[in-house]
Amino acid sequence: MPNAFASLMLVLWPVISVWLFVRLSPGRALIASLVAAYLILPPPPAGFDFPLMPPLTKETIPSLVALLACLVLHRGCIRFLPDHPVAKALVVIFIASPLATVLTNMDPVYFDRNALPALRFREAIALMVNQALLITPLLLARNFLRSDSDLKDLLWAVFLGAMIYSLPMLLEVRLSPQLNIWVYGYFQHSFEQMIRDGGFRPIVFLYHGLWAAFLAMSGLLAAVTIARSEPTRRAVAWWVCAIYLMGVLVLCKSMASILYGFAFAPAIAFLTTRMQMHLALALVLLVLAYPVLKAGDAVPEDRILELAEGVDAERANSLRFRLDNENVLMDRAMERPFFGWGSWGRNHIYDASGTILTTTDGRWIITMGVYGWVGFLAEFGLLTLPILLLWRRTTGVVSGAIPPWLGGLALIHVINVIDLLPNATITPMTWLIAGALLGYGEQVQLARKPGPAPLRTILGGR
Repeated sequence: MPNAFASLMLVLWPVISVWLFVRLSPGRALIASLVAAYLILPPPPAGFDFPLMPPLTKETIPSLVALLACLVLHRGCIRFLPDHPVAKALVVIFIASPLATVLTNMDPVYFDRNALPALRFREAIALMVNQALLITPLLLARNFLRSDSDLKDLLWAVFLGAMIYSLPMLLEVRLSPQLNIWVYGYFQHSFEQMIRDGGFRPIVFLYHGLWAAFLAMSGLLAAVTIARSEPTRRAVAWWVCAIYLMGVLVLCKSMASILYGFAFAPAIAFLTTRMQMHLALALVLLVLAYPVLKAGDAVPEDRILELAEGVDAERANSLRFRLDNENVLMDRAMERPFFGWGSWGRNHIYDASGTILTTTDGRWIITMGVYGWVGFLAEFGLLTLPILLLWRRTTGVVSGAIPPWLGGLALIHVINVIDLLPNATITPMTWLIAGALLGYGEQVQLARKPGPAPLRTILGGR
């Protein structure tokens, strides 16, 4: 169980967050408060659970405090709904769709002699509050992180967070994951999963070693992006930092993050920004298409498993387990395809004794099972729309008009979205980057290539 210091940190965080908002500009305060909270605060199960409210944890407390601080200190600067009509509709659907989920699940789910309870209106209130808190970083970021300098600040925050965090990560690689035990009195996951290839994977204060590796990978890509945008002489230091973070990433022993890093670092280093945006577009379309392909049995699973076995038999078995569970859970989700099964684990399969037989690994299948196609399209639509909007904004612009760091930040975000296919946790940093890219895409005006004069101009009109 978490110790008293873990609870104290959660209680004190509002004071620290308000201090940041008083001392810094709203954009930098938002970045500092959310990123620092993600890296420092104790992970679940540390938190406070009150009736009719989502648990107050490191995921929800920073977002709630940032919202209240912005309402008090910068009230006139906040517009809660985006300017873009599609984004506006997605926000409304994302927050309101749990009401439809509850209204279509007011019946108990039976398995042999046991049953899961029917949903009631109070669950709708709690779920909608949770949804609103979940996307608070996105809504705040699109208000306060909309300029070139704001995006660069966010990129710097990712880089500095990874560099600072690399020190305790290396300590845990050497001594085993102990920091959360030493500081907060408990271990937040399965210790056996932190043992890999005869050594240890760091976790520090995050949810799992996978997220520590993902942070190192994101820092690596941020360093490469900054190095590319700097003058030649100053870039040397950034390339050294990138090589250092690459070494840390390898020591994290997470195959997916290592593959992301080694695949996307060259893309950021050598592709033009426009080509990077084309790549980001292709990848988000693939993410959106994956559930459709899965529902139509069009994913070549046998071929994917065959390739995985050629790399590592153990990881291939893990992948097979994930894919098999996705198939079962997809069939379950399609029994109530529009608004899903709701909470209380109603989206799972149970045996006669009430034991859960399925495992939900990917965020997409969790969202599909709980909130249906409507919830999936709202959530992943909000995550992918910034890339679609930026791709449209950057198509046909003058060469060199696109900021050099835009493509790198877009690809970091796309990797976050791709990783939601195999993994479940969506972090406040993911929403923060999505909101910044959405805000930038809504207001940016880039110089476009000269084209043929409009017909009415040729004919003498205005």
